[in-house]
Amino acid sequence: MKLSTLLPLAAADPTAAAAHVADLERAGLDLVWVAEPYGFDAPTMLGYLAAVTSTVQLGAGILPIYSRTPALTAMTAAGLDRLSGGRAVLGLGASGPQVIEGWHGVPYDHPVGRTREIIDICRKVWARERLEYQGRYYQIPLPPGQGTGLGKPLKLINHPVRDHIPVILAAIGPRNTELAAELAEGWEPIFYLPEKAAQVWGDPLAAGRAKRDPALGPLDVVAQAGLAIGDDAGKFLDLGRPLLALYVGGMGAPRDKGPNFYFNLVTRYGYGAEAEKIQDAYLAGRKDEAASFVPAELLERISLIGSEGFVAERVAALRESGVTTLNVTPLAATHAERVALIEKIRDLAG
Repeated sequence: MKLSTLLPLAAADPTAAAAHVADLERAGLDLVWVAEPYGFDAPTMLGYLAAVTSTVQLGAGILPIYSRTPALTAMTAAGLDRLSGGRAVLGLGASGPQVIEGWHGVPYDHPVGRTREIIDICRKVWARERLEYQGRYYQIPLPPGQGTGLGKPLKLINHPVRDHIPVILAAIGPRNTELAAELAEGWEPIFYLPEKAAQVWGDPLAAGRAKRDPALGPLDVVAQAGLAIGDDAGKFLDLGRPLLALYVGGMGAPRDKGPNFYFNLVTRYGYGAEAEKIQDAYLAGRKDEAASFVPAELLERISLIGSEGFVAERVAALRESGVTTLNVTPLAATHAERVALIEKIRDLAG
């Protein structure tokens, strides 16, 4: 399996972040992701990392589909691919209505249809086709009666390093997951539990793969997990409680106002009663209490935290379920210890 990690959001110092990634690259890391919620943008940091690394792939993880025009998304990915000598990975996802409507100020609508059209447009741009696209959500150039009427089809001025930059879709809903299996090079779910993966996602993955262009190659399945190895590693498990409580309790919408895919996912895993307690407490402002309701069993089963034997067993379960890339968060007190964890999981996953 390939090995990736997410650059911590707290890594606001680019010099320190670059040194961190360079050490992880030497330890055997294949790909580093930079997130873009509502802090600094991801492409700026990725461009900086391109200058100080040589082999590690550089992934936007993720660029929200609503925050850029499709053409700008394509231009950004092509520019990063040029800076890095062909190491860019375009991670795309819908994010959530709190961020999209509350931060970007645009409607959170039609995520599946928009994602499909964005991927189509990006690939036209990278192939240096003259851009003409009349989709349901994006019309390029604008049709008669919209704008000034002066728009004309254009093609990318520069020649990209590659005409097919890998696209990874972050998705857990059935329709987005099916789309990932059909159109993207990779699929990244969150809170991945390998023993339940076929039950939750088997049907949409099969439906998407049935329509997949063989030229895309096999679907890269990217699973996230906290990482700590050792007899005392269990102390790190509780670090995942606030994040799970945030997503299950605070992301998406309350049960009576719309979908919360994270709530639904945990429910499908068999923790529906706990999910209700988490959401009720979180929405009432009792975030610590919400975190306390996160099941310890779930935390353990979606992690790589424990003895070396336990972690080896979980890696085997992930591989058996179809995972091809581990996206790990090394948990340790020092930078040197985090690098050592990457080296150790590299050996276990290799």
